Amino acid sequence: MLIDASQLDYREVNTLLRSSSDNIELTGCCGQRFIAAGFSDKKIHIQGTPGNALGAYLNGAEINVSGNAQDAVGDTMNNGKIIVHGNIGDAAGYAMRGGEIYVQGDAGYRVGIHMKEYKEKRPVIVIGGKCGSFLGEYQAGGILIVLGLSGNGKKIVSNYPCTGMHGGKVYLRADVKDLSLPSTVTASTATEQDLEDIQDYLEAFCIYFGYDINIIKNSPFTKIEPDSTNPYKQMYVAN
Repeated sequence: MLIDASQLDYREVNTLLRSSSDNIELTGCCGQRFIAAGFSDKKIHIQGTPGNALGAYLNGAEINVSGNAQDAVGDTMNNGKIIVHGNIGDAAGYAMRGGEIYVQGDAGYRVGIHMKEYKEKRPVIVIGGKCGSFLGEYQAGGILIVLGLSGNGKKIVSNYPCTGMHGGKVYLRADVKDLSLPSTVTASTATEQDLEDIQDYLEAFCIYFGYDINIIKNSPFTKIEPDSTNPYKQMYVAN
């Protein structure tokens, strides 16, 4: 089904998306918010730039964007996939608790803020480029992978990464021994076992965006994770 969104607001767009039982091609998208919010059984290809909260509460649908996306991609996402052939804004994966987000380009601030996992539910975000400040802020679970492939001269991640992080893992495709991290996390060179654990996500990224997995893996990766099960204990428990 082909939908021209150029003259439609987000409510009209989502009504048409819900009414279709076929794979959907959405053209003329320009800033409409909440596209496919809560969807569970659709495949949607978007031409253009969707607005904030693309795929919010997504519950199994697959969204493929030929272009950039704005803030809060995958907000509180539960399941499914979002694939963006461009850059994204701030707060991607806010409170995300399942599913996968793949971004070819760069991302803004606070990627993965409040991400969480429970038993077999483990959210994953792969950023092909670089990230702004506060990557993994208050992260409670899941996996964040930043590959640093964009040649924009910036650091792979900007200021204050992993602030308040108390669960999950962050993988940076770089040797970042000089990265300023909070005292509640540790950074180490990723082992072969670590890379094996994220192999499927790296391969998926390469398939979606046409990269060579051998080139991706031909660089050191740094793994960041909490060094305590309760990094806030010293704040609330008397010594």
